[in-house]
Amino acid sequence: MSKLDPQEAMLAAAQVVASDIEALLERLLSSVPEAGETTRPQRLIEAMRYGSLAGGKRLRPFLIVESGRLFGVPRARSLMAGAALECVHCYSLVHDDLPAMDDDALRRGKPTVHKAYDDATAILVGDSLLTFAFDVMARPEVHPEPAVRIDLVTRLARAAGLGGMAGGQMLDLAAEGRFERDKPRLGESETSTLQWMKTGALIHFGCVAGGVLGQGTPEQIEALSRYGRALGRAFQIADDLLDVEGDAAAVGKATGKDAAAGKATLVALLGVTGARARLKDLVAEADSSLAPFGADAAMLKATARFVAERKA
Repeated sequence: MSKLDPQEAMLAAAQVVASDIEALLERLLSSVPEAGETTRPQRLIEAMRYGSLAGGKRLRPFLIVESGRLFGVPRARSLMAGAALECVHCYSLVHDDLPAMDDDALRRGKPTVHKAYDDATAILVGDSLLTFAFDVMARPEVHPEPAVRIDLVTRLARAAGLGGMAGGQMLDLAAEGRFERDKPRLGESETSTLQWMKTGALIHFGCVAGGVLGQGTPEQIEALSRYGRALGRAFQIADDLLDVEGDAAAVGKATGKDAAAGKATLVALLGVTGARARLKDLVAEADSSLAPFGADAAMLKATARFVAERKA
């Protein structure tokens, strides 16, 4: 049998991680701990499962597994941290699809949570997945040392919150003109910052978390941070290109919505050709950032190319 090339090996490894994360989330959501004299509303549990299981590439957990592998982190620890991160990601998708946000009817090829259930349930699903993420990340199964878990919880909270994803979503809504009579004109720098916060911050966390779990040196973690910053920006540009050029059936959601909503994107600012050139530069930046890890980082380098070239 011929040896898989790095891209094929990366895709095969990513599929295994996706399967492992699916099974782990299934187990975790089947045993959500109760707090004192409480109960777990069955409708909410069902809707949480609907919004987080049976779908997605699980890229963010894969990044934790692969960055952790550079430091010999036990796979079970990386997967637990990855499950926590995926809960945050899934919460963000549930809320992002709501009528007050992007108003999407499809996600991963099936009705969004608020369509399958209702708006109020979808809001509570997001709330529950977000808080459950920190429940999972704080568990000893993630790492035996409390200081490491505290570091991860802090970093994840910042990536998901005001200075990260949630703040980026607010900037995205403002860029559509939601809160002002005149739509603001954002330049390349402002748009890049918006997209970095909205999408890149959680991807960056996934890249750095493996180094934190492996208790890497500041220099090693900074190298992963540079990689994560480039990868996060590349992912959003590729996503915006898919909205312009992608097939809705392959993507699993409606396309062409960014231009219709007047969203601030680098594709709108630079054009398709300019955006593709920027994407190529970011992949090269991601590649060079991993130089300290040598051949061990081949899988992460292949991931950057996959992100740039994906069709869904």
